[in-house]
Amino acid sequence: MGIAIYPGSFDPFTHGHLDIISRASKIFDRVIVAVSVNSGKDPLFTIEERVEMIARECHHLDNVEVSFFRGLLVDFAKEKHAQVVVRGLRAVSDFEYEFQMALTNRNLYPNLETIFFVAQPMYSFLSSSIVKEIASLGGDISGFVSKEVAKQLCAKYTNKKPEV
Repeated sequence: MGIAIYPGSFDPFTHGHLDIISRASKIFDRVIVAVSVNSGKDPLFTIEERVEMIARECHHLDNVEVSFFRGLLVDFAKEKHAQVVVRGLRAVSDFEYEFQMALTNRNLYPNLETIFFVAQPMYSFLSSSIVKEIASLGGDISGFVSKEVAKQLCAKYTNKKPEV
């Protein structure tokens, strides 16, 4: 079914992200996980760390590749000859924003479709922000991210300077 792009910041990469990628990889010939460089966000992990993290976690999926992009998603999609954007929906509240983005992308690039994957119930509450918050407070994140991602998160938070 062609090439799909799954864009996001993936800061950090969660089991929910992996679930969407795994499901998309069964439908599309190729899935490009596109890590965004977003100047409006202050990520915990560098772009290189996130790309490496995702590549490691998706190594078993032969038709998945990981890249990063700056600028408009539609420009990246054109460059990669992608026909579809994959997005995950956790709750109804996600839909309004994702619907607006899908319509905007279609307006900018009419040949680009957006397909929504509904999150598995066990991941419907999960977000990178929640995982970072729990990790920053020393909580157990083992059910939300892989062991390797958990180690990377713990290392980031133990190296942070305490707030004064």
